[in-house]
Amino acid sequence: MGHPATSVTRSRFDTNRRQFWIGGAWRDPAAGEGVPATVVADPTGRPAAGSVPAATAADVDAAVAAARAALGPWSASGVPQRQALLAGLADAVRAREADFARLISAEMGAPMDNALTTQTRLAADVFASYADVLDGFTWEERIGRAQVVSEPVGVVAAITPWNYPLYLIAAKVAAALAAGCTVVLKPSGDAPLNAFLLAEVFAETAAAHDVPGAVLNVLTGPGPTVGAALAGHRDVDAVSFTGSTEAGRAVAASAAATVKRVGLELGGKSARVILADAPDGGTVTDLDEAVRTALADVFYNSGQTCTACTRVLVPEAVYDEAVELAAREAGRWRLGDPALPGDHLGPIATARQYAAVLAHIDGAQAEGARLVCGGRPADVPGGLDRGNWILPTVFADVTNDMAVAREEIFGPVVCLIRYRDEQEALRLANDSIYGLAGAVWCADAERAHQCARGIRTGLVTVNRGEFDVRAPTGGTKQSGIGRELGAHGLHEYLETKTIQW
Repeated sequence: MGHPATSVTRSRFDTNRRQFWIGGAWRDPAAGEGVPATVVADPTGRPAAGSVPAATAADVDAAVAAARAALGPWSASGVPQRQALLAGLADAVRAREADFARLISAEMGAPMDNALTTQTRLAADVFASYADVLDGFTWEERIGRAQVVSEPVGVVAAITPWNYPLYLIAAKVAAALAAGCTVVLKPSGDAPLNAFLLAEVFAETAAAHDVPGAVLNVLTGPGPTVGAALAGHRDVDAVSFTGSTEAGRAVAASAAATVKRVGLELGGKSARVILADAPDGGTVTDLDEAVRTALADVFYNSGQTCTACTRVLVPEAVYDEAVELAAREAGRWRLGDPALPGDHLGPIATARQYAAVLAHIDGAQAEGARLVCGGRPADVPGGLDRGNWILPTVFADVTNDMAVAREEIFGPVVCLIRYRDEQEALRLANDSIYGLAGAVWCADAERAHQCARGIRTGLVTVNRGEFDVRAPTGGTKQSGIGRELGAHGLHEYLETKTIQW
C-alpha cells in the first residue's frame, strides 16, 4: 500500500521523506513506493542525515499543474492577505528555528551558531521583509493617456543550492509569493530536508490564513532531470536558479525553448581591495583588522559562500606583513563538530565538493602559489572519525592568471595578490569572468567610495559594511542575471502591462 495524500502535518519531523508537497497535500511520487531515495549524507561522516524521493517528469507535471490551478485565486488576492501569509511564515520559521538549525547543520555541516543565525533567522527576516516591501508598493502608474500596471509573472520554478539552503529558498519564495505568483520549489538534493520542514510550516500557516496550499509545491530530484524539466516546462512562466555558472547555463538553455523569464545567481571569484592610506602606498590603517575581516569573510561557512572575496589584493609595500598577519589569523580558526555551538569551521558540505577543494589546493601549488598554511588536516575534530575537513588555507605569491585566482573554489581558501597602485588594483579586481561581489578597505571614505564605484560587480562591501535583506543582491557578467531581495527582487516576479486609452 502507498502512503495516502494528506494535508495533515507531522507532529515530529521525519528525516526519511517518502512524499512530495503537491497541491496542498503530501503525495506519493507518481512512480509509487519503488522510487529510488536520494540519501542525504552527513558531511562529518556520521550516519546519513535522511533521505528524500526522486521526482520524475510526471511529478513535475503534477506540481506545475497544481501551481497553475492556484495561480488565479492567489494572483487575485489582496496585499493584506499576502502580507499576513509572509509575516506568518516568518513567525512560524522563528518558532521552529531550533529544528531548522539542527536539520541544516546535519545535512550541510554548518556549525550550530551559523545554522541558527545566518541560515535560519536570516531566512525568517527575508519573509518578514517582503511583508514590509508590500507596504506602499506602487502597482500602477499613469503615463499620459496610458495606464501601466504590474502583474504576477505566473508560475515560478525556484531551484536552490545547498550552501545557504533555507535563506536562498526564502529569497525566491517570499518574493514570488509577495508578487502574487505560485511556486514549485526544487531544493538541492544535498540539503533538501529543511525545505520539507518549510513545507510543513507553510501548510499550517497557509491554512491559518485561508491561503490555497498549492501556492507552494515542493519536490526533489537531480538537477539535470528535474531541474531541466521545470526550466523547460511550457506551463512555468519564470525560473529562478542559484548555483554554479555551469549549471546556470544549462538552466538558461532549458528555459530558452519556451522563452521564459530567467533569473540566475551564479558563481563568483570576488576581489577585496585593501587600499593604502599614505601617498607613498606604504601605510594601511588597521592592516591587522583589514586582514582579519578579509579572512573571516572567506572562512565563514567553510568558504561555501558565493559572494566571498577570495582574492585579497594588497599593496606591494605591506604585502609581506599582510601574509604574516594572514598566517597568524588563519591559525586562530579551528575545525569543530557542527552539531556544537561555537565560532569554528564545519566540514565541506559534500564529498564531491571536498574532492574539488583538495584538487584546487594541489593545483595552486603546482602553479607556483605558496601555501602559507592550511590544506588537509592531520587530524579530524575530537569525537569524529572522518569527514570532509579542510583547514583554513592561505596562499601567497598568487598571480591573477593562476587557476586558483580565476576559478571558484568554494572552500576556505584565500589568495593574497600584490599590486603596485590603485589603477592596477582595479584592473586586477575586474579581470574576471565573474561579477558577483567585491569589497574595499580604506580609512578614507571618499576614496573607498570611488574604488567601490570602479569595481564591476552587483555588490560591494566597504570596510565592515553590513548585509541588509532589504537591499538587492545579484551578479554581472557570468555571475548572473537579475536581482534578489527587497523591492528590486519583487520586480523580478512582475510583468509590466500598458493599457492605452
